[in-house]
Amino acid sequence: MPELPEVETTRRGVAPYCEGRVVSELRVRESRLRWPVPDSLPAKLCGQRIASVERRAKYLLFRTQAGAVLIHLGMSGSLRVVPAAEPPRKHDHLDLVMEDQVCLRFNDPRRFGSCLWLEPGEIHPLLEGLGPEPLSEAFTGELLYWRSRGRRAAVKQFIMDGRIVVGVGNIYANEALFLAGIRPDRAAGRISLARYTALAERVKLVLTSAIDQGGTTLRDFVGGDGKPGYFAQQLFVYGRGGAPCKQCGKKLQEVRLGQRNTVYCVACQR
Repeated sequence: MPELPEVETTRRGVAPYCEGRVVSELRVRESRLRWPVPDSLPAKLCGQRIASVERRAKYLLFRTQAGAVLIHLGMSGSLRVVPAAEPPRKHDHLDLVMEDQVCLRFNDPRRFGSCLWLEPGEIHPLLEGLGPEPLSEAFTGELLYWRSRGRRAAVKQFIMDGRIVVGVGNIYANEALFLAGIRPDRAAGRISLARYTALAERVKLVLTSAIDQGGTTLRDFVGGDGKPGYFAQQLFVYGRGGAPCKQCGKKLQEVRLGQRNTVYCVACQR
C-alpha cells in the first residue's frame, strides 16, 4: 500500500500540472471503487479552477472554490500525468483533464482506492479524529509519551495508530524503531520520555529521507511521473528478516504484530 512518503511524492509530482488550472472534463470509466464515484462529481468539478493540491495523512485533496476532490490511492492506486489523448491502459479508471489537455490519470488494479467530493468547509468522516502530521511541529516525543501512558499495546502498533499520528505505516514504523533502538513489541506505556523523543525524531528523519528519494519501491507503487521510488535501497530492517543486521551483523528477527510483518534486531533494539 502506498504510504505517506509515496502519497507526498505523488502530490509533489502532480501539483505543478494541476494548481491554477481549470478542469475541463472528468472521465469516469469505472465508478465502482472502494466507494462509488458520485454521479454528480463531473458536474460539480468541471469548470472549476484547482486552487491547491494538499495531503492529509494518506489522502490527496484537490481544492476548488466549489469544494474539493478527495482521492485515496488504496492498496495499488497511482496517479500519472499524461496527454489527454493518450489511450487508457487497463485499470485506468478516472481522467481529470485540464484546460490545456494535460490529464491526471488514476489507475487502480484492485479498486480499493476512492474519489469523493467534499462541499466547502466539510470535514469528511475519513478525516475526522486523525492525529497530527508526523512532519509537523505538533508531533513530538512528549505527545507520544503522554498519549502512551497506561497502554499495553506494542509500541509499533501504537505509532501506527492514525489517531495518535497519521501516516506512519508498516515500512517506516519498522525503520524508525530500529534507528531509535526500540524493540517494536515493547509495551507503549513502558517507554520513557527520552526514548519517545528519540523515536519522534527518527520518524521525521525516515519519512523526510523517503520523501526526498521518491518513496519506497513497492511492487505496485509509482510516483506521479510514472517512476518508482528508491528509498528501498536504504532499508535497515523492513523485508530483511533473517538477514544480518547492517549495524551489528546479528540475524534479524521477524515476527507478526497486529497482522503485520515486523523485523527487528535483538542486539540493537531493546
